[in-house]
Amino acid sequence: MHDYIIVGAGLAGISFAETAINNNKSVVVFENESQNSSRIAAGLYNPVILKRFSEVAHAKEQLELGAFFYQNMEKKVGINLDTKLPILRKFFSIEEQNNWFAAADKIKLAPFLSLDILYKNYEFIKAPFGYGVVLQTGYVATGTLLDVYHDYLNKNHLLIRETFDYSLLHQFDDHVSYKNIRARHLVFAEGFGIHANPFFNYLPLDGTKGELIIIKAPKLNLVEIINTSVFILPLGNDLYKVGATYNWKDKTNIPTPEGKSELVDRLREIITCDFEVILHEAGIRPTVRDRRPLVGTHFQNQRFHILNGLGTRGVMIGPWVAKELFDHIEHQIPLSKENNIQRFKE
Repeated sequence: MHDYIIVGAGLAGISFAETAINNNKSVVVFENESQNSSRIAAGLYNPVILKRFSEVAHAKEQLELGAFFYQNMEKKVGINLDTKLPILRKFFSIEEQNNWFAAADKIKLAPFLSLDILYKNYEFIKAPFGYGVVLQTGYVATGTLLDVYHDYLNKNHLLIRETFDYSLLHQFDDHVSYKNIRARHLVFAEGFGIHANPFFNYLPLDGTKGELIIIKAPKLNLVEIINTSVFILPLGNDLYKVGATYNWKDKTNIPTPEGKSELVDRLREIITCDFEVILHEAGIRPTVRDRRPLVGTHFQNQRFHILNGLGTRGVMIGPWVAKELFDHIEHQIPLSKENNIQRFKE
């Protein structure tokens, strides 16, 4: 008998799988590649909401756990996944500079906001008011992470590449069964695929479509992440990831001409050098109306659990909520009220 069946192998699913494995628990993971938001995500980790210069809840704890989590992951798969880069928030006015300094005086934000305005002369970016530097930031290469971790699971016979059939799932007093597999618990980590889940589809996961482009800009020469109306993330070899759009109506993974045009137009407002669009991608972020994750246990089926709703900060939130759910299942540690699905009634 396994300890866990995990349905979904995006950021939420692999975060829980790795947490369980590191605690000497056995897992089997189902993945059908129907949801791609984790794969195309920018993978940024950033402890500050830069639109309002406000803190991300539990940022310190998430960054500390994330650093340890991804370091261990790198050792396991043998490649670098975590790239530490500062984020430069371009200022558009003296008022924004003043708001930055006011935010930097707050105890919880002080470790993350530099008190020195950076006046960096990028030839093809005009920034007369300079930049605010966000500290303890970077990105995880999510597509590479998923590829290598799926390969690790597959080599260890822990990955099943097929669509999960809910009708074949049964719960007993001390375990669940699916086909010929038995486990003590089952964790659903399906992202936007939750809408097909008969046990948790009552939860208000709306989903927000995001589109990104990868450009080639040989003259840009950025070595930091720039944040303005879009982010510009240097990938090396003159390639940059640019995003993202937010569409609350379209629930498809299909890139749109409108999304591409929006990104290109915004980018042209920021940089003045030529660039070429190399790739255009889209995915549905698993977002919740209160912007909190969905973590917890089914109100009737006590061996069915959920880990979802990581939204736009999956790299930061994933390991943290995975640990929270694991500790809740294994050690009966109460879930935080802000994440617990009990805040929603069926």
